[in-house]
Amino acid sequence: MTSELTESQATLVAAPIQAPAVAVSPRVTSTRSGNRRFKPSRIALGVVGVIVSVIWVFPVYWMLNSSLLPNVVLQKTTPTWLPFGGSFDNFVAVFRGGTFLPALGISTAIALITVTFCLIFAFFGALAISRFRFRGRKAFVLAVLLIQMLPAEGLFIAQYKLMGSLNLLNSIVGVSIIYIAAVVPFTIWMLRGFVAGVPADLEEAAMIDGLSRTQAFMRITFPLLAPGLVASGVYAFLQAWNEFTVALVILQDGSSQTLPLWLRGFIQASASRATDWGQVMAASTLVAVPVIIFFLFVQGRMTSGLVSGAVKG
Repeated sequence: MTSELTESQATLVAAPIQAPAVAVSPRVTSTRSGNRRFKPSRIALGVVGVIVSVIWVFPVYWMLNSSLLPNVVLQKTTPTWLPFGGSFDNFVAVFRGGTFLPALGISTAIALITVTFCLIFAFFGALAISRFRFRGRKAFVLAVLLIQMLPAEGLFIAQYKLMGSLNLLNSIVGVSIIYIAAVVPFTIWMLRGFVAGVPADLEEAAMIDGLSRTQAFMRITFPLLAPGLVASGVYAFLQAWNEFTVALVILQDGSSQTLPLWLRGFIQASASRATDWGQVMAASTLVAVPVIIFFLFVQGRMTSGLVSGAVKG
């Protein structure tokens, strides 16, 4: 009996193990031709996108086109769609006035001051709201919201008197202070979403590895907040660069004007001279060029920052 079992066991061991037959279904291949077929809804959305793009780009094109044409051509009833025979005379006339570069310097200084201090104040404010629990936190958040509801026009008199008492009228510092105070509340809310989206556990893990709280924040958290800082900086830059009404109230001296105030001088023609729309369009193009250059430098960070803020906020 023992020998028989032994022989049977040896037979089982020696026999090759056969895998069970698996029914292989025919390979399903996706037809690329089906994916390439355009649905009517996609075609309609594409057409709408092209129409919206043309409507958005047309004013920019018309500004560039008009800046290259003389004022005599622009005053005709028949529009000139292409600048054939145009020149850069309008740009030369704008620079010949000698007021563009000083206005550019004032606007650049105000924008840089506003962006720098606005990001510093808003960053620490957003960090305090998101990471710390302190007495008066809800009141601070409510105050930030209420400040956004105040109309800017209702503060002009108070701002003018305040800057006058501090001897900051017709000065870059005075306008920058008002811009910072106006932009900081909204920037705090923008950065709050980014700070809240970065887990505090990352800093704690870095502190366990031997880093201090400051080192963990600067090496771990701060690089993750860079897109949010760029997006907030773009918002602050545009607000300071394009603002007109506050600068009109505070900067009343003709020698200290921002670019929007300087551009107004081309539109306000005297009684004996009509408005030269060719020079107005050339001046408008020059005002827009620094913004375009700024966007070319920060467009990558700005896009990721806006998407991250939408997801994390």
